[in-house]
Amino acid sequence: MHRVLTAALLLLLPFSAIASGNTISRRDGFLLIWQSIRRPVPENREKPFTDVSGGSRGFGEITYAKYRGIIDDPSSGSGQVPFYPDDPLTLQDALVWLLRTRSVAEPDTIQPQTLSGFLEKYPVANFTAENARMSLSEDDLMTTMRRLDAALAEEEHEVSLYAEKFHGHGTAFGETFDMHALTAAHRTFPQNTLVRVTNVANGKSVIVRINDRGPYVTGRDMDLSLASFTSIADRSKGKIQARFGRLGDAALVSGCGEEPRHQMRITRDTRLLPGIPHVFPLGDTLTLRGSKSFVVRSVRYPDGTVAAQQNWIVKDELFSFKPAVSGQYQFLLGTVRGNARTMTMKVVSCES
Repeated sequence: MHRVLTAALLLLLPFSAIASGNTISRRDGFLLIWQSIRRPVPENREKPFTDVSGGSRGFGEITYAKYRGIIDDPSSGSGQVPFYPDDPLTLQDALVWLLRTRSVAEPDTIQPQTLSGFLEKYPVANFTAENARMSLSEDDLMTTMRRLDAALAEEEHEVSLYAEKFHGHGTAFGETFDMHALTAAHRTFPQNTLVRVTNVANGKSVIVRINDRGPYVTGRDMDLSLASFTSIADRSKGKIQARFGRLGDAALVSGCGEEPRHQMRITRDTRLLPGIPHVFPLGDTLTLRGSKSFVVRSVRYPDGTVAAQQNWIVKDELFSFKPAVSGQYQFLLGTVRGNARTMTMKVVSCES
């Protein structure tokens, strides 16, 4: 199911640099990890740690993480336990928190005693019983975090689609499943997480929003809606190998990570699937199909150049366009009856 990690990650140096420089506290370390995943802090009724008081820095994030099982609560539910926010962050706790926030498995399966198994799959640190309690510096934590995120970005997953059988039914989060929306089901990614899914075979990618749980097939890691799947692969494929790029929560991510709003209708009875987005990431490939045949009459590029195309796309065929530079593009589209509509798309760079 998963591809072996790149050789570069397998050649890690031992963590002899741990405890070099200034150590980072548990509070600061956790907040650094939390901020990197762009996840909101919903209201909850969790009892806070006794030494992280309301209004103190990180109170909301730390209390919510306790509620979600990202930070362990050794009190068996009473909540009357300390967090020790000013103590040095250890390698063991950092690895547990990193793996849990990256949703590589259910939080309760990621424990100090199971770390060795996860690190065989993601060899991002030299973890032993001897160095488990060693303190980390901020640089140590950042290095480990980047290694894990790089490993996850290279991991390959089996992805399938779900469509008519579930269209109009409820999702695990109480939404109505729309097979024409850019959504997906995943077993552990939080609701409303935006994920860039890239087809390994052709390099095409699509940004989807997690709004359902599943798939429940051994060896399979994501179900894409019909619109999502056909944006990056032919429906006849059924399943593909893909890479995931987790972008953050839809409410917090802007620019490249934002779930696109699409311009779909050329006329009332001729619409595009999924449509031309208002904002589109540079480097991705725009893929469209029509409910009926349509024509791409021209494309105006950011420098003002107009490329006449007269490219007819018959029903169920795909039109692909990969912008080469950032800026505003205008598509002049038409129908067999001569109707026309101009749609504008702003292409933005996703480089940090």
